[in-house]
Amino acid sequence: MSNDDTFDPYACPATKAPVNDDWAARRDAAEAARQLIAKLVATTSDAATLRAVADSIRAQTDRLAEVPNLLGRLAFEAHEDGRHGTPGRLGYELNPVDGKCNPISPPFNTWIEGDTAHGRTTLGWQYEGPPNCVHGGFVCALFDQFLGIAQKLTGQPGVTGTITVRLHRPTPLCTELQLVGRVKEVKGRKNLLEGEIRANGVVTASCEALFIHVSRDRFRQLLAGG
Repeated sequence: MSNDDTFDPYACPATKAPVNDDWAARRDAAEAARQLIAKLVATTSDAATLRAVADSIRAQTDRLAEVPNLLGRLAFEAHEDGRHGTPGRLGYELNPVDGKCNPISPPFNTWIEGDTAHGRTTLGWQYEGPPNCVHGGFVCALFDQFLGIAQKLTGQPGVTGTITVRLHRPTPLCTELQLVGRVKEVKGRKNLLEGEIRANGVVTASCEALFIHVSRDRFRQLLAGG
């Protein structure tokens, strides 16, 4: 994988291609796992079928355990002289909310046009809270990730300080959701952003989030306990 610091996954709505076949295969496996999770939530299979499925999953898990595992993006970044990619590429693939190679993330694309961030996603039955609706915790997670990316507009992205979400009405499952985000204020190291989620043109949730800029070096010091 190229160590390319110019990688910008948010320049347009299209999903960016993986940089090599290893990551392409990982995306394929992650998508298969997403489909498996969705079917496990919805299936009416009997106990014998489910136990057979569990045995098959365990066999594949054992197969993946036969090679070294890297725990966390920092470990991937440091492994074998960074051949897995830059922090930006690793986040794009492995983030739990929109990572293309992370099977717990829904399909979720974010892009920036002018002074506005846009997002698009559809959440299936595995994200159900109230009947037929997205769990409120996942609504908050979408906003946290989406507005965190929208900080690119400030030139000084940071970590989440506070996030305030208002749920105007239920957010429907299996429906394309459109997200819009903008910078409300930048004051010193503080970035204040606001956003909305719309389904079928109707606002279902809104958010105001405060992020605090932390340099990459300082962030690494904090992770190391410094």
